[in-house]
This record gives sequence, structure tokens and C-alpha cells, in this order.
Amino acid sequence: MAYIDVFNGDADGICALTQLHLAEPRDARLVTGVKRDIELLDQVEASAGDRVTVLDISLDKNRDGVVRLLAAGAEVFYVDHHFAGAIPDAGTQGGRLTAIINEAPDVCTSLLVNGHLKNRYLAWAVVGAFGDNLKSSAETMARGLSVSEAQLRQLEELGTYLNYNGYGESVGDLHFAPDALFRLVSRHESPLEFIAGDGRRYFEQLADGYRTDMDHAAAMRPQAGSTEDAALFILPDAPWARRVSGVYSNDLVNQYPDRAHAVLTEKANGHYLISVRAPLNRKKGADELCRRFPTGGGRAAAAGINDLPAAQLGEFARQFAAQFAR
Repeated sequence: MAYIDVFNGDADGICALTQLHLAEPRDARLVTGVKRDIELLDQVEASAGDRVTVLDISLDKNRDGVVRLLAAGAEVFYVDHHFAGAIPDAGTQGGRLTAIINEAPDVCTSLLVNGHLKNRYLAWAVVGAFGDNLKSSAETMARGLSVSEAQLRQLEELGTYLNYNGYGESVGDLHFAPDALFRLVSRHESPLEFIAGDGRRYFEQLADGYRTDMDHAAAMRPQAGSTEDAALFILPDAPWARRVSGVYSNDLVNQYPDRAHAVLTEKANGHYLISVRAPLNRKKGADELCRRFPTGGGRAAAAGINDLPAAQLGEFARQFAAQFAR
């Protein structure tokens, strides 16, 4: 029997898998990538009796892979909060599919895993929620922890930095490959142990990169046609821009909670990578907008498009403004 762990390379995916590995240590093959690598089951082959864990990637984008793995006799444990569509019937698959799916806007995969594990590693779930920009949910859950305000802010910073590290066109854009970063953090039962202990230098490396890249982003201004309801930003084709595309979107929506934001990053092929955030005070519509375009997907509050042709920029801008107009 083989263990295969498939997870999104952002904070939520890493923190969700960290909880599961702390609860059940195992030698597993890790399958991950940059945050936008979501069709990860295309990389997985399994046999009868193998156990495949899938975290924080859309079942809608991986349904064929799930069906294929179940047909091969593997067991699949799937936890996610993105749009799922039709979930394969576990009853027709010999009971080998366990799916914990919740698309509510204030839930993330780390919190779902925390519920499954009955709060055993709650601090890691809080880090994952902070990383997914679910500050209210994270702070509510953190009431179950014995931490000071300063320690809570450290958990928030770690979540932000882990999430920041997941963004890039390829792993070469990142400070750490997601599987390597997972191995570094998952040795620690508490994220505070990671921050204060032998993980401190990695924490500081991410913090330095984050601050430098966000300083670049701070100079950007909304594009013409942006409104008080929806603002669009275009970042250049540069590694720093690819790294901040998601966290910069989160930062903007936290600063302007009544406004939707779209951050477009120019790509080498002339197309755009897009991060969309619904208004913090109206967490809906981001996934609906992005799924209208071929490489789009996500969740109600935060979604994206992996490859928008430049010829469709005007149409995207029009639909973005219409989606969030009050």
C-alpha cells in the first residue's frame, strides 16, 4: 500500500496536510506545485489499496482523476472548499471515497481538517485560515488557543507568508518549493515552535521577501475605468509581481472592504494571470465571474483565471465591473 498526498501549494494546503501528518505520521509521495497548479490528480497513478489524500484543490477540476483512482481500487480522502460540482457517489465506489466539501465563504480546507481532527492541531488551522484571508474565522477559532495577542499576530504573519510563497508562474518564482516548505513546517506540533525554533530563519526569509515585493506593489495604481465598487490593477511580467498577485489582492480588499479587486499580472506569452477578490463585506461572485473564462475557477470570495488572452482583457474588465456594481 502506498500513501499519496496531493495538496495546494499555498498556506491552506500546507497547513491542512500538516495537521493530518501530525495526527497520522506517514511516508507519503507528495504531489503539489504553485498555487495555480490545481489539476494535480493528472499527475497521480494509484493501485488497489493505495490511499490518496487530496487537499484544497477543486473537485470540479479533478473529478475525472477521482473517478480514475477509485476505478483503480484506491481509497480517496478529499477535503476542499472550492466549487465542487457533482461529487462522485461514494456508494458506487465501494465506499472508498470520503469527501468533506464545504463551499461556505468563511471556511477553508485547514478549518475543515481541524473539524475532522476535533481541534487536535488548532493552531495550524488558524494559520491556514489567516493565509486564506479569513481573518474573522481565524480569530474566532483562535479563542480556543492559549496565545497572547502578539503570538496571534505571529500566526497571522506566518499564514500570510506561507500563502505568499505559493504564488508564481513556476516553482522557480518561489522562495521555497511547496513540498520542501511543507517538510520544514510539518515537523512542529505548534506553528509557534516553528517560528521561535529552527524554522526562524525560514520565517525571516519569507518575511523579507514579502516586504520587499509588497513595497513594489504599493506603487501600483488602479487602471482607468476603476470605480468605488471595483478596482483593476495590472502588474508587470516580473517574478516579484507573480509572487504578490494573491497577497496583494488580499491586502487591497482588507484596505477597501466594500470594493472588489482584480489584480492582473502580465505573462511572457502576452496573456494575463488574474486574482479576483469579492468585497470583504460582500463575499460572493468571484467564482461566478472567473468560471466564465476557460482557465478560471475558485470560490465565492476569492478566485482567479490562469491564462486570459490579451484580446479578452476588455471583456473581462466589463464583466468584472458589472459583476460587482451595486
